[in-house]
Amino acid sequence: MRPEKAAGQGEEPIRLMQFTRSFHIGGTEVQVLELLRGLPQSYRLQVSVLQDAGPLVGTLRELGFKPEEFPLNGSLMRPNTAWQILRLARWFKQQKISLVHVHDFYSTMLVVPAAKLAGTKVIVGRLDLAHWHGPAKRAVHAGFSRMADHVVANAEAIRRMLVEEEGVPASRVSVIHNGLDLPRFDARMQEGLLQPVPDTGGAPVVLHVANMNHPVKRQEDLLQALRMLRQEGQTLHAFLVGDGPRRAELEQQAAEMGVSDLAHFLGHRIDVPALYARATMGVLCSSAEGMSNAVMEGMAAGLPMVVTSVGANTDLIVDGERGLVVPPENPARLCQAFRHILSNPGHAQQMGQAARAFVQKELSLERMVQRHHALYQSVARSALN
Repeated sequence: MRPEKAAGQGEEPIRLMQFTRSFHIGGTEVQVLELLRGLPQSYRLQVSVLQDAGPLVGTLRELGFKPEEFPLNGSLMRPNTAWQILRLARWFKQQKISLVHVHDFYSTMLVVPAAKLAGTKVIVGRLDLAHWHGPAKRAVHAGFSRMADHVVANAEAIRRMLVEEEGVPASRVSVIHNGLDLPRFDARMQEGLLQPVPDTGGAPVVLHVANMNHPVKRQEDLLQALRMLRQEGQTLHAFLVGDGPRRAELEQQAAEMGVSDLAHFLGHRIDVPALYARATMGVLCSSAEGMSNAVMEGMAAGLPMVVTSVGANTDLIVDGERGLVVPPENPARLCQAFRHILSNPGHAQQMGQAARAFVQKELSLERMVQRHHALYQSVARSALN
């Protein structure tokens, strides 16, 4: 818990818990850390997890937090789940938690019923379009979202899904975009590469940052677009950042398409800002997507981004203004967008500058924290009054 400071004359401090699955590297975990850094000192902040693990745990502890662990130990269907719900409800009461903000699916399964048992206000974060889940999980997540006191989506497309498909009252849904710490991002760009990159001989480079766990990221469409450009006599290299069980399959596809010399699989990297600084453009060609930190970082780097017209991508990119928008699973249109950027450097530069300006105005870390602070005050104070 962070040391307490005065909340204001006559006011009890809000005892706020941030609850997430773990602190492995991911967009959600980074946003939780940014909230912990940025929220006013008047909060009594605590952190809980399903698993006290991940490379970001060290950063969490440097901020002064030791997370309380409520492990699932496997399937949600085991008796341990009920035990952890009861244990968590008792802990809410003992710690006098006013409000808990839960950030992911599995944590929501524990936190919402525990909060209702304890009489604690609960905010559920919905950060994607539930495209990872089958019908049963989607139905359960929707039900728990309706039970929450409020739901936070990080994109308009997610808000629409919650209201129109899942039946969450519109009055209990807010959209708060992710935030990016631009000074820290710029500093990381200037630090330079921490690992070498392939020599492209000065040829243009497109950067793709995404995991290789699920076909939804559609790296194969990028490979097809590289092949099409090569057939037209144009050379474009791709740096593919990320790793996962699909990597070997994608590398094999690159070989079969004859673009192994153009598609460079870099694995996990912690110097992504410096990679963006060396790219000509960025791309995210997913068939479904939430609010992508990868797209935000490419915009912050002043690059024209090529994205598919799914999920929150169109919250970030206006076609022809801050980048180019193409249909999903359409390598030919992806190739066309790449060709446009390569052939029109002036327009590419204008789009990159507009993207950077949008991040500065709409996606700052300060704006993200301030909007969460206002929501926390509204929801928690309604419980105390």
